[in-house]
Amino acid sequence: MRDHLPEAQAWPQLCLDKIGRTYPDSLNCAVELLDAQVERGWGERIALRTETDSWTYRELLHRANGVARILCDRLGLIPGNRVLLRGYNHPMLVACWLGVLKAGGVVITSMPLLRSRELVQMLDKAHVGFALCDARLHEAMDQACATARNAPKTLYFNDDATKNRDSLDALMADMSENELSSFENVDTQSDDPALIAFTSGTTGLPKACVHFHRDVMAICDAFPEDILSPQTNDIFCTTSPLAFTYGLGAAVCFPLRYGASSLLIENSTPPRILQAIEHHHVTILFSVPTFWRQMTPLAHDYKLSSLRCCVSAGEPLPEATRKHWYEATTQKIIDGLGTTELLHIFISHTSDKIRKGAVGRAIQGYEIAIMDDRVHPLPVGTLGRLAVRGPTGCRYLDDVRQQDYVVDGWNLTGDVGMMDEDGYFYYHARNDDLIVTSGYNVTAQEVEDALLHHPAVLECAVIGVPDEMRGQLVKAFVVPKAGIQTDTSLSAVLQDFVKQQVAPYKYPRLIEFVDMLPRTESSKLQRYKLHFKTDAS
Repeated sequence: MRDHLPEAQAWPQLCLDKIGRTYPDSLNCAVELLDAQVERGWGERIALRTETDSWTYRELLHRANGVARILCDRLGLIPGNRVLLRGYNHPMLVACWLGVLKAGGVVITSMPLLRSRELVQMLDKAHVGFALCDARLHEAMDQACATARNAPKTLYFNDDATKNRDSLDALMADMSENELSSFENVDTQSDDPALIAFTSGTTGLPKACVHFHRDVMAICDAFPEDILSPQTNDIFCTTSPLAFTYGLGAAVCFPLRYGASSLLIENSTPPRILQAIEHHHVTILFSVPTFWRQMTPLAHDYKLSSLRCCVSAGEPLPEATRKHWYEATTQKIIDGLGTTELLHIFISHTSDKIRKGAVGRAIQGYEIAIMDDRVHPLPVGTLGRLAVRGPTGCRYLDDVRQQDYVVDGWNLTGDVGMMDEDGYFYYHARNDDLIVTSGYNVTAQEVEDALLHHPAVLECAVIGVPDEMRGQLVKAFVVPKAGIQTDTSLSAVLQDFVKQQVAPYKYPRLIEFVDMLPRTESSKLQRYKLHFKTDAS
């Protein structure tokens, strides 16, 4: 692993002293998140919930120990080996994630909807030797194993143990209580690799981001402590898959760190999530703007009074979405900005310090700056590149793009924006989302936000397309609400509406109505696919 990390001088500058915590040289994040909580006397507290079941911290520990034993004793895993996980948001996937880390392995969690070709890319890139897969997802896994350069040793879980005696479930069922209650955890170091997170592919070819055991603990002690103030009686829930680091923090790392519990929902839909909040009294919900928009018109049919924190990240949160959710629920959405490269959110705000149009400020442990193209700081109120440094940072696995992301110790996230005098960051666009039309700079987000205020628009995405006269034209892809007739008259209505919301030169001269927008499995907009769609047409 270390042989394929960037050279030390290409790493970001780590600011470990600003988080308010110190971490010992010997550190295993799974032990801190699970074993330590049982030792504190929280073994009988509920750790994981589903719509029909629950696991205590002790039960989760036993299953994680079982996974670790099978990996070491049956499959021959040694510390540093990579293990691919494949599954839905289910307690057994969490047990596998923790078990790999307890055994000293490096965990790679994959999105459930990935196809075999995408899995092969991950297997080959990370030199994966082992895989644990939900039996319901066996088809793509089997195909990937058949075509990868080196097929990983694979076990399936959530399988019928009476029919498949080689399943992970069957092997664990044969273990004694003593084997499940104890496991000699591997004494990993705080800067040993713990996980590889693949970027979600909004800009094309995914990158493999390596994070250490210390990094996992750092994100637990930064955003939640600074923004959420978690309590042991909190019930966390997320609409994002665990393979998305945003979802991993929300559903696993954060609740376990604070002795709380997590409600895991497979195949999230807006009605299903709203019903779960009502029935299980969820207190902290993590979601993405797309999902917040879809839940808003349904919210009045459910009792959501248990919610105390609503968090949004993954893509920019339009003011219209925040406003409509508040009108429907009286709950304020906490916006956040994070990246896979830094593992989780590093810019956010509390619900009582929301500033209209701003994402928020750097959370504890992190600092941000706005830079020019030469990575020189820009004055307050000047549009530039967002640079971040803190206790986590980018380390790409064997990837020349490291030199583009980390410059002079700063992580350059690819976001364009500005800061005000109080340190609030105002997101404008991705580097490649800035549209220059007739000499004017237009950001996709401001046009999208204007369109979303129109009652006929469910979703939209804006890009710049080449134009001989103006350099670029603003083009909007619009998903209309159900029952809305799409024709040239609606295009004209939307164009006039946008002109009333923002400067007229920003209105979309081209509008294309579509049934859906291309998104990753974590619901991020794949804007580059819209460029391909336009080029093809």
